[in-house]
Amino acid sequence: MNTVLTERDGAVLIVTLNRPDKLNALDTDTLYALADAWQEAADPQVRAVVVTGNGRGFCAGADLRAASSAPGRSGLRHTYHPHVLALAALEKPVIAAVNGPAAGAGLSLAAAADLRIAADTAKFVPAFTAVGLVPDAGGAYFLPRLLGYARAYEWLATGRPLTAAQALDWGLVSEVVPAADLMPHATRLAHQLAGTPGLAVGLTKRLLDYGLNHGLAELLDEEARLQALAVAAPGRQEARAATVRRLSGTEENT
Repeated sequence: MNTVLTERDGAVLIVTLNRPDKLNALDTDTLYALADAWQEAADPQVRAVVVTGNGRGFCAGADLRAASSAPGRSGLRHTYHPHVLALAALEKPVIAAVNGPAAGAGLSLAAAADLRIAADTAKFVPAFTAVGLVPDAGGAYFLPRLLGYARAYEWLATGRPLTAAQALDWGLVSEVVPAADLMPHATRLAHQLAGTPGLAVGLTKRLLDYGLNHGLAELLDEEARLQALAVAAPGRQEARAATVRRLSGTEENT
């Protein structure tokens, strides 16, 4: 059985963790397969990515029954870290469609996405301290940026689960939808983002990330650099002309 499935839907790549009997827990085979999925996602023909899980769970984190799941310093560098960096490096939007429990490294995987949409059956569990570990797979980087330091620390330290509704209230997810609507909704959003002309969506992701880690003056320099790339991108002039025509038509009718 393939532990990770990929499917092209036009310019959208859907990546599905496929160990439903283990709530899609991460073992060695799954990590190797995910590495291949991120390489496929880097294809310029892919303009947006949706990540989800098969069955009842999104991802239960490390498979604690697997011999290779002990997350030592060297182990993390060769298992989770390449995935976090590959996901963050994608110059395109990544949507986590969280269909069920996201725990431990599975929670970090969801947090590493650019957008999170949750089914009403989803649950978010920072399970690290319960097994005597610090957050891994980049959770300590992404969660304070999403939630603020105090809330992220309290949540990670106590390990208490959040329902989908609580995650929405905290701002961890942007939407909660009925479970049956999750993938159609996430895929529609992915197609909307994929259809945006030029490079603007991917470059906006890069600019926001840069701004979180640099001062204002540096950000403004980067803004100017990326804007030049955006202006020169194929399709940008056509999109601008279409917008001007639409605005002109609106003005004539008012």
